[in-house]
Amino acid sequence: MKLQRKNRLRATALGALAVSGALVLTACGSDNNSGGDTGGTAGATKAASNVKCDGAKGQLRASGSSAQKNAMDLWVKEYMAACSGVEINYNSSSSGEGIVAFNQGTVGFAGSDSALKPEEVADSKKICKTGQGINLPMVGGPIAVGFHLEGVDSLVLDAPTLAKIFDTKIKKWNDEAIAKLNPGAKLPDKAIQAFHRSEDSGTTQNLGKYLSATAPSDWKYEAEKKWPAPGGQGATGSSGVATQVKQVDGSIGYFELSYAASQQIPTVDINTGGAAPVKASSENASKAIAAAKVKGTGKDLALDLDYTTKAEGAYPLVLVTYEVVCDTGNKADTLGTVKSFLTYTASADGQKLLTEAGYAPIPEAINAKVRETVAGLS
Repeated sequence: MKLQRKNRLRATALGALAVSGALVLTACGSDNNSGGDTGGTAGATKAASNVKCDGAKGQLRASGSSAQKNAMDLWVKEYMAACSGVEINYNSSSSGEGIVAFNQGTVGFAGSDSALKPEEVADSKKICKTGQGINLPMVGGPIAVGFHLEGVDSLVLDAPTLAKIFDTKIKKWNDEAIAKLNPGAKLPDKAIQAFHRSEDSGTTQNLGKYLSATAPSDWKYEAEKKWPAPGGQGATGSSGVATQVKQVDGSIGYFELSYAASQQIPTVDINTGGAAPVKASSENASKAIAAAKVKGTGKDLALDLDYTTKAEGAYPLVLVTYEVVCDTGNKADTLGTVKSFLTYTASADGQKLLTEAGYAPIPEAINAKVRETVAGLS
């Protein structure tokens, strides 16, 4: 089983490394990124035949969530292969920075792992003029809890134990609470080094929502984008946290699943109180996201996730990344490209790429509303 697991992670990692290489070209806005370059791949050929480039032109700048970086890179590569003369530059920073950029009017859309707050919606009206910012769920997936502990290949934790680890209440890997969840494991008498996001992050906020909902007596912090607990060590972006976990023995951190796959970082199975601990996977995250309900009003499609689910095989620590746009009042010079690009990302072909990259597609009932809303942007 260990050999199969390592082979699977290795294969996924190779794919993710190829994705990362594509991002370098995209983010730099290289002159070699011509829309007609298919790269000789079957995926690009398919994109060329299915992407609708109507109204798209020039350059579109976007920024935000690093959790959706690998998904966005795949989408950008396929889209630009299909739409000659169009350039999409997505700056993978953080959800907080993306929303700030959107409300300053410097990007056509922003990626955020949490829905806009009321005050952020109010700020967006200055930029959207005749409308306001809305949330379009586009990427789903598990928040993996990765760890690096020499001699330990698998680990089970529950919400209370995770809360105490990230709140530095549990300080050693051989703590009784961890040992109880992992009978037979050779847990070392080693200090736990917990890593968290150093900048405002929707991934951090979603982790906080999960811990608040499932371990309220052990996690007493508000679910905010800024890391709330004392102690621990900060790193920039999901990639930064993953890199630290990969390098530091005795470490633990949280990031989107593809970062764990690309760096071959083992991930925690979560004991939800169900029949068996649940692994972080696209399929298991989809089971949790499928129960989400739309809580937004009007054209806003913000979702309400059930972090307390005990459904069999449902991985509860999930996030949904939104693309934030103006419902009306979008800039005329980028509106056509925004609509064309987001129509593709919400399409069956665009969503199919998510599974291949370790993400979870948005449930079709919700995704149909996303496509309808994108078509009506003005």
